[in-house]
Amino acid sequence: MAGKIVHVEIPAKDSGQAKQFYGALFGWQFQSYGDQDYHMTQLDDQSGAAISGDESGSDPTIYFDTDDIDASIAKVRDLGGKSDDKMPIPSQGWFAACVDSEGNKFSLFQNDPSVTVETEQQTARA
Repeated sequence: MAGKIVHVEIPAKDSGQAKQFYGALFGWQFQSYGDQDYHMTQLDDQSGAAISGDESGSDPTIYFDTDDIDASIAKVRDLGGKSDDKMPIPSQGWFAACVDSEGNKFSLFQNDPSVTVETEQQTARA
């Protein structure tokens, strides 16, 4: 459903402490990803959250679902907001970092499990 909140990234100066806090508060269990200081939890079938240790001092980022990320990016720009070009997330879909007309940061997400590492490389070359 377009506009549904599907993901929230919570920045942390100390990701271990943040994982303990949210784990104890909500019972969240985290999965870490490679060498990145990025730890995800699944909230339900269609939404998740993450602790990100690389953006200390910034605000959480909310990801809104969209059925057509290209059209949504264009609409953000038409409405006076700003949007980066879409970026692939292999096996998950596409996202674009945006800023609304009031300066608030948010991101768009389009589910597309067919996105691969090759898609990511092709997008980087474009």
